[in-house]
Formats: sequence, structure tokens, C-alpha cells
Amino acid sequence: MSGLLVEDETQFYCNAKTYWKNVPPTVDGMLGGYGHISSIDLSGSKKFLQRFLKDGPHKIGTSYALDCGAGIGRITKRLLLPIFKNVDMVDVTDEFLSKAKGYLGEDGNRIGNYFCSGLQDFVPEPSRYDVIWIQWVIGHLTDSHLVDFLKRCKSGLRSNGIIVIKDNMTQEGAIMDDVDSSICRDLDLVRRLIRHAGLAVVAQEKQENFPEEIYSVFSIAMR
Repeated sequence: MSGLLVEDETQFYCNAKTYWKNVPPTVDGMLGGYGHISSIDLSGSKKFLQRFLKDGPHKIGTSYALDCGAGIGRITKRLLLPIFKNVDMVDVTDEFLSKAKGYLGEDGNRIGNYFCSGLQDFVPEPSRYDVIWIQWVIGHLTDSHLVDFLKRCKSGLRSNGIIVIKDNMTQEGAIMDDVDSSICRDLDLVRRLIRHAGLAVVAQEKQENFPEEIYSVFSIAMR
């Protein structure tokens, strides 16, 4: 599907990188002017993640998480660091990662690595992470690069680890956003790409209480 929308792959990634370089390194900037929904988003994410922290044969560990498309660390600060002992952050914009070091405060000393990289090029260390959290960033990958990245993430999981995608979903098909150079896909297409990566969906949930004018947002856990 992305092959029909992306005429020039190099330009697709270059345009996205340029867009984010011009975004202010603030929570409002990370959320495209919707900073007021941050607490609702994080509350929903915490509830979704809690189901995997309960005792049972598939309980995840709490040693290490990876925040993909981490920005200034909004999710790292309020979702991942309160649960996991250490967190790695990866983002394509070096200014955001520099800002994160101040934004995270004292808890920033539990950040293992700040990786400045596009996800199409990023290779997680094998068997390192209990959770790989990928939020509002899969639109910046072509279909084939998303599948390849998820395969690499699968290798990066520890025993019982999970990958979580939380992102906008269209009603049907895929839509190109020329402003930030991203693709918004429907839920069926995202799930199909997950299957192509050799992963199985273990939980799925629609985010509640978001503004009606924005896309529906779903969390999908897989391993």
C-alpha cells in the first residue's frame, strides 16, 4: 500500500526529518498542538500495559523498555520510567533527545541510551527489552520498512517481552499526509503487516476519550 503513496522513498524520509526539525521540543509540539490530551493518552496506555504486569505465565519483566519515536521523552517520563528500571530512547531528531535530558529530571539517570536514528535504520540489541513501545511513529515507515523493523524488534525482546504499537488508524485504506510526510493506515492493514513480521497480536484496545475530530487511536500488543 505504501508503494502506491510514496513515489520517492528517500524524499519521504527526508521530508519527515525536516518537518520534525521545525517542531518545538515541547509536549504540545510532540502532540501536534494537542498537548491537552497527553494525560488521557498516558492513562489509557498505563491501563493497557498493566494487564501484562499481572502475575501469570506470560507476565513481562520490568528491567528494560525501549521508547521508539521518543521525542523529548513524554512517554518515557510518565509511562515507562515509573514501571521499568531502565529505558532506551530512539528518535530521528537530535534536538528532542537533547531536550529530554533536562525534561526527564533526576529519572534521566535511568536512561541507558539516547539513540538518534530513524526507525528504518535502527537495530535493537537482541534480547534486551521487556517492552518495545512504538507510538505515533509507524506512519513514518514504508510498509516494507515497518515489517523489517518489527522483525528486528522481535529479536530485541526478552523472554515474555511484548511490542506495543499505539497509533492513529483510518476507517479504511491508507492516507498520505504531505505535511509531516507520514502514512496513516487502517487497522486491518496494520495487523496484516504485523503478521508479515512473524508476530501475533495478543491484545488490542481503542483509546477512549480522545477528541472526535482526530483519527481513532488503537493500542496493539504483540509478541
